[in-house]
This record gives sequence, structure tokens and C-alpha cells, in this order.
Amino acid sequence: MFDHETYLSPLTWRYGSEEMRHIWSEVHRRLLLRRVWVALAQAQHAAGLVRADQLADLEAHQDAVDIDRAAQFEADLQHELMSELRTFAEQCPVGGPILHLGATSQDVLDNAAVLRLREALRLIRTRLVDLLSAFADRIDATAEQACMGYTHIQPAEPTTVGYRLAQYAQDALDDLERLDQLLARLRGKGFKGAVGTSAAYAQLLAGSGRTPADMERRAMAALGLEAYPVATQVYPRAQDWEVLNALAGIAQSLHRFAFDLRLLQSPAIGEWHEPFGARQVGSSAMPFKRNPINAENICSLARYVAALPAVAWGNAAESLLERTLDDSANARLSLPEACLVTDEMLGRAARLVRGLTVDEAAVARNLAAYGTFSATERLLMELVKAGGDRQVLHEAIREHSMAAWETVRAGQPNPLPELLAGDPRVTSWLPPQRVRALLDVSGYVGDAPERARALAQAVRKRLA
Repeated sequence: MFDHETYLSPLTWRYGSEEMRHIWSEVHRRLLLRRVWVALAQAQHAAGLVRADQLADLEAHQDAVDIDRAAQFEADLQHELMSELRTFAEQCPVGGPILHLGATSQDVLDNAAVLRLREALRLIRTRLVDLLSAFADRIDATAEQACMGYTHIQPAEPTTVGYRLAQYAQDALDDLERLDQLLARLRGKGFKGAVGTSAAYAQLLAGSGRTPADMERRAMAALGLEAYPVATQVYPRAQDWEVLNALAGIAQSLHRFAFDLRLLQSPAIGEWHEPFGARQVGSSAMPFKRNPINAENICSLARYVAALPAVAWGNAAESLLERTLDDSANARLSLPEACLVTDEMLGRAARLVRGLTVDEAAVARNLAAYGTFSATERLLMELVKAGGDRQVLHEAIREHSMAAWETVRAGQPNPLPELLAGDPRVTSWLPPQRVRALLDVSGYVGDAPERARALAQAVRKRLA
């Protein structure tokens, strides 16, 4: 229908998977609308309002979406749902006359919208599970690999690569819990008519022995969807806000991981690197560049998703009385775009985790340059345990540390172990070789390896 001579959203072809694009396609949406109409007809057949041959006619033509014919109707009617309804009814000479019996547009649109949201969130869940699985594998592989930890983006104490990755996996695991909770409580409007009172359905069912609530339960069961017990013309728009918040939460977690990767790929640290293709170009002007473009892409898209809950907040807060229509246009943008963008980010993140390169030489270099400073805490504890004066020894370590910092800043190897191993204030309590051993920080990571592996095990248990 479209080519590159007109505006196309990047989500039409650049970002997002084909599976997610299918879910948000116009054909799929109209198939869901027809599914809702058929579910209503099935419930009304059970109540004696629709004949078996009428229902069979609708079921036989349920998948015959004809967007061109619907567009012809809409040119005259200026009503999107009525255009699809007329198209479906025209295809069903027997069942068409009873289509949409007692319904208002939002009985059909809202239930179809939630069915589609549920499909999209389930696909996002699949992507999130794949990312968690990738994290678990890398955590186990790097749980013992000591590296420099940073606070305030300044060298602090050692951690391990696996323990750092476990932080991101823990965020993603929390995102999965929130997503599952949301999926479990997603609800449609049900079938309640123009202002939610089911007045038209009650009139149709009078004398049948069935209530509108009975009919609604049967129709919603056919859709596999729960209904809100009460509604206006629409389901509460706060549900859309919850959906976008859940996606923004995933975006937040992905942004944190991607931003850290960008920092660690900078040559000043240089410990992590994105996968980089043999013929990949980093810059049109600077052939030497190797930029973290995927991590940057994730951060960029994450900011966009983070901004969308405010749109849904306004739709929910300003849904006046029994319904206004000022939520419809922006929901056509915000809901599919949030799902497509989150889908894209999760796919990129999983590929980054699996293809992540950890530069062991850079890790060792940074540990050698900065790790020794953090190990002075351990040395001080041992010196005091040996009988030394904590204040005198603290000052000795401080003096040598300040001198060593100047040497490191000048680009030279860290001289701190030799400075301390040669100071009588220190060696009077511990021999020089013991001082040097205590300043080796490769094992000064506490229980980080055990905690990292435990987190990876918790991820696998949750995904099992």
C-alpha cells in the first residue's frame, strides 16, 4: 500500500519485529473486530436471539477482511467501525442483518483492543524471557571475573563482571513479574452498551430468562477475556496507563544496561565492547571509530517509551463522565508504538548480551591501576589486627596513596604496593610480601560470585 515516496514511520520498516507489526496491522485489527462480533452473536444465539444459520453465516465469513470495500463505505459514512460493520454484513446475507445487535461501537472496539494488547504483551514477554536467558548464561560465565567497580563514575572497589550483569538481570526479572501481573488482570469492557448500563441488551433479552450479565459472560468466555464488572462506554483508560507504565519500566531497565555498556566501551575504561561486524562502518568521517550504536539506539528509544505514560495518564484522568473521544487518536499512536519500540529494544539487548566482548586486558589494566587503592582497606584491617595503631597507619597509607595517584594520573603503573611494602611504619607489623599479597585485589570481591550465580539460578527457575 505504501512506498518510500511518502512518510513512513520508522516502526513500519526499521524498528520492531515482523511479528509485532503483524499484531498491530490493520488486517489483524479487523479480524479481531470480527471475532468480537461473532462472540457476541454466539452468546445471543444461546439466548435465542440469533438463529443457527445466521451464526453459521457470520462464522463462515469471519476472516474475509476487505479493507478496500470498508474504505469505500468510510468515504461516505465517516465512521470507521460502521464501515467495517457494513463490509462484514454485506458479505453475510443471512447473518448480516443481526450483526452488532444491541451493541455500541466500543463494545466491539474496546474488547478487540484489549485482545490485541494482550497479544502484544505476550510477545514482549517472550522477548524479555529471551533476554533473561542470555543474561543468566553470561552471568555464570563471568561470575568469578574480577573487575573494577565504580561509584560516582570513579574507581571504587572491585566487583565481578557477572555480579554487575546480575544487577541488570535482576531489574529485568522484576520487569517480568510486573508484566505477568499485568497480563493476569487485563480486562475488556465486556458488552454493556452506550453508557455501560446494558439497557439495549436488557430489552433484547426480556422474556428469554437470560440477563445481560449472562450474555456478557458467555461472549467474553468465547474471547478468553475477563470483563470489568462496571464500565462507561469504554473500559477504564487507566488500564492503558498501566500498560505503558509496564513498558516504560522495561525501557528504564534496558536504558540502565545500555548506558553502562556505553560507559564501559569508552576507551578511558575500555572493558566492554558491542559486537562489531567485519565490514561495519563506525563513522563516515573517522574510519577508526567503533561506536556503541546499538546501546545508543536502546537509550534513545527508551526515552521515547518513558514519555508515553503521560499521554495515557491524560486519557484516563480526562475521560469525562461516560466517555469522551479525545483519547482515541493518540492511543492509535502510543499503544502500538510503545509495543513496537519495546520489542525492538529487547531484541537488541539480547543480541548485545550474547555478543558482548569483555576485554580481559583492559579489565586487568584497570584493576592494576585503581584496584590497589581499594585494597588498602583490607591492609589497614590486617595491620591493626597485628597490633598497629590505626591512626598512624591510616596516615601512612593516605600519604603513599596520594603520591601513587599522581603517578597513575601521569600514565605510569601504580607504585602503591612497593611504596607501602617499603615503609617501616607498615613493615614493622607485616612483612613486605604479606603487604603485597593483601594489595592484590583480584580476590577482594566478597561473595559477589556466589550472589551472581544465585541470581542466574533464580532467573532459570523463574523461566522454567
